[in-house]
Amino acid sequence: MAAACSPAATPAPPTVTPAPAQTVTANADWTPVVQVFDGVQMAQVPAGCFTMGHNAGRRDERPEHRVCVETFWIDVYEVTNAQFGSQGNFPGDNRPRENLTWFEARDHCAARGGRLPTEAEWEYAARGPDSLLYPWGSELVADNLVFDQNANNQTADVGSKPGGVSWVGAYDMSGNVFEWVSTIYRPYPYNPTDGRENPDDTTSPRVYRSGWGSYIDFGVSAPIRFYDEPDSRNWFLGFRCARDAGAQ
Repeated sequence: MAAACSPAATPAPPTVTPAPAQTVTANADWTPVVQVFDGVQMAQVPAGCFTMGHNAGRRDERPEHRVCVETFWIDVYEVTNAQFGSQGNFPGDNRPRENLTWFEARDHCAARGGRLPTEAEWEYAARGPDSLLYPWGSELVADNLVFDQNANNQTADVGSKPGGVSWVGAYDMSGNVFEWVSTIYRPYPYNPTDGRENPDDTTSPRVYRSGWGSYIDFGVSAPIRFYDEPDSRNWFLGFRCARDAGAQ
C-alpha cells in the first residue's frame, strides 16, 4: 500500500468551479433519498459545492479549494462479498469485498450500469456542503467507525456503525475498508478536466479514499487521500459504485 506524498513544486492557486444551477447549501437542508438500482440501494447526492481538502492535514490534501458537484447517486453501502459474487480475504456475505484491483472494481460498477465515483464526488458525499471532517461532524468519534483501534485487524459487516452515516445516507465512508475512486492521483487543486479523470489511462496510480488507520493525524478523516497502482491488491481496499443522475 503506497501512501500519497506531495510533489516538491508549489501547488497551483486554488480554483473555483462554477456552481450547478440548483444546489444544496447546508447538510441539514437535505433529507436522504434512497432508490434501488439493479438490486442495490443507492443514495441520491444533490448538486452542491464544498471545500475539498484540508489545510491542517497531509501535504497532498492542500490547498483547500472550492469544488462544485452535479447530482449523482452513490451506493449506500460498500460493495459486499455477496454482491460481488465471491469472497474476499474476510468471508461473510455482508462484509465489504476487498483485495480487488482498480480494474475489477471499475468493471463491476460498469456491469451494474454505473461507475466508480470521482475523488471529488466521493469526498462531497462524505462531507457535504458543510465540509465536515468526518461524515458525522468535525471531531473523531471512535464508536462511529470500524478502524485499527476497534476492529481486531478485520473488516465488519457494512453499515454496522449507524452513527457514522453521512448526510446523504451513505455508511462506512470513514473506516471499514478504503475505497477505490475513478481518479488518477495528482496534486490539488482538483480539476476534472486536467487528465486525472482519463478512463483510458491504464498505468497511472489511482486514488483510494476513506480511512482505516489512526497512525497519522486525521487518518480516518474524509479529506485524506491515498493511491496505488491500478493492478494492486490490498486486504483493506474495497469500493462502492456511483451512477449518473439520469441513468436508469
